[in-house]
Amino acid sequence: MPAPSALMNVMTDAARKGARVLARDFGELENLQVSVKGVGDFVTASDIKVEEILRDELMRARPAYGWLGEETGEVEGKDPTRRWIVDPIDGTTNFMHGMPHFAISIALEHKNELVAGLIYDIAKDEIFTAEKGGGAWLNDRRRLRVSSRRDLIESVFATGVPFGSKSTLPTMLQELARLMPASAGVRRFGSAALDLAWVAAGRFDGFWEREIMPWDMAAGIVIAREAGALVEDLDGGTDMLARGEVIAAPAELLGKLKKALAG
Repeated sequence: MPAPSALMNVMTDAARKGARVLARDFGELENLQVSVKGVGDFVTASDIKVEEILRDELMRARPAYGWLGEETGEVEGKDPTRRWIVDPIDGTTNFMHGMPHFAISIALEHKNELVAGLIYDIAKDEIFTAEKGGGAWLNDRRRLRVSSRRDLIESVFATGVPFGSKSTLPTMLQELARLMPASAGVRRFGSAALDLAWVAAGRFDGFWEREIMPWDMAAGIVIAREAGALVEDLDGGTDMLARGEVIAAPAELLGKLKKALAG
């Protein structure tokens, strides 16, 4: 692969620094400080600490950029065309239950277009990266491509099942009832960022979710697209971040997946 860009070096260095905190804290879960933001929505001291690290590192390298972080909210930068979109732990519930499936997610938006993404799966030491036009990569070594499957019955899909007070549970249950008999299976692993990264890697054949926040999907959108996936909102547009919904799959499967979900 080509040498990582200066931008990607900045993102990778920040992610690795934050990951050291998560690796340490994951081994000390009995001492983890946890707060409740809402029903089924948690924040740990690790979330807050890692976001501070990521913000310090990224904003020191690119001080004019704007910022949107899960824990610290939005700050407009001197450069209104560029914005970091960051989730310090995507999969916080997994993290706080000792499940090794969570990730740091960093994306860069330029003129309302997502142009770079990084997802770091700390437990597996896998860093998924992509920049617009440069392809998607795993650990700077392996080029990522979506799966080549064409039939639903051979395909495994991922989704996020609504929790707590989310209103889309009835719709989701109907979609699962339609898709599960027509596919090889549906998985709910609890990290949208990693779901999208795994679509890019061909591990999942597609992914969809509603009521999802920008920091959960921004980096994954870039990575999945650069690996060859079509990524849309559920009406076929490109307004995923504003609408809070996303569907991603290879071109040969996207239409079939959407048709199966619609019934």
